[in-house]
Amino acid sequence: MNFLDSVVLGIVEGLTEFLPVSSTGHLTIVEKWLGLEVNAKDITGFTAVIQMGAILAVILYFAKDIWRIALAWLRGLVRAEYRGTLDHRMGWYVIVGTIPIGIVGLVGKDFIKDDLRSLWIVAAGLIVWSFVMIAAERTGRRTRGEKELTMRDAIIVGIVQCVALVPGVSRSGATISAGLFRNLDRVAATRLSFFLSIPALLAAGIFEMKDALSGSVDATQLVVGTAVSFVVAYAAIAWLLRFVAHHSIAKFVPYRIALGLVVIGMLASGVMTAT
Repeated sequence: MNFLDSVVLGIVEGLTEFLPVSSTGHLTIVEKWLGLEVNAKDITGFTAVIQMGAILAVILYFAKDIWRIALAWLRGLVRAEYRGTLDHRMGWYVIVGTIPIGIVGLVGKDFIKDDLRSLWIVAAGLIVWSFVMIAAERTGRRTRGEKELTMRDAIIVGIVQCVALVPGVSRSGATISAGLFRNLDRVAATRLSFFLSIPALLAAGIFEMKDALSGSVDATQLVVGTAVSFVVAYAAIAWLLRFVAHHSIAKFVPYRIALGLVVIGMLASGVMTAT
């Protein structure tokens, strides 16, 4: 990996982390185009660490909300009047909703990092989950706002978040779709998706830091990729929240399917190899 590679991958991560198009899928494709070994320990580690830039963008963008939720959750541990408020409940929703992906990520980390890092899987994930997104938009009634979130919503969305460990599915695409199936409106589903991303992706980045620096990647490249990811992701967050307020996430489906078919065509023709 060189300096330009880290900049390019930082841009790709920042653009795609919160859009329902799969950041891991895009990073895997671009890494392959750059001639990098997509399932090498340092490259998969680099991918996980630069996600922290995108998560820092979420933390900054939602800083007031996060501070309010954290305070309400802490106060609710000792003062009954804070229990039952949306902020106190949201704290518990994020904690409980993160448990499934934490367990699956730890138990299946070797399989996820090695066996799933195939462009065939990326292409399949892009195409197959597109139809789930369409179904979520068509069947979800979108009648419930953020104030009506329940622990059941958080658990279901948290479980579905685990599906996004398959490259090509998209973490935001999976969690927003799950929220829509629960009849949440798009903004409520998207905000829950953002909040659930914070502990999951921060933990992944910290856990993979050692692997990221174990080979061709140096600390400067890691910092550059993370910084670029942060800047680009901040703009993407603001845009996505405005977009989902008025548009279906199925708008992303044609792009997802087209990209998946292009990858399949390149693999079938021998232009690219799967790993």
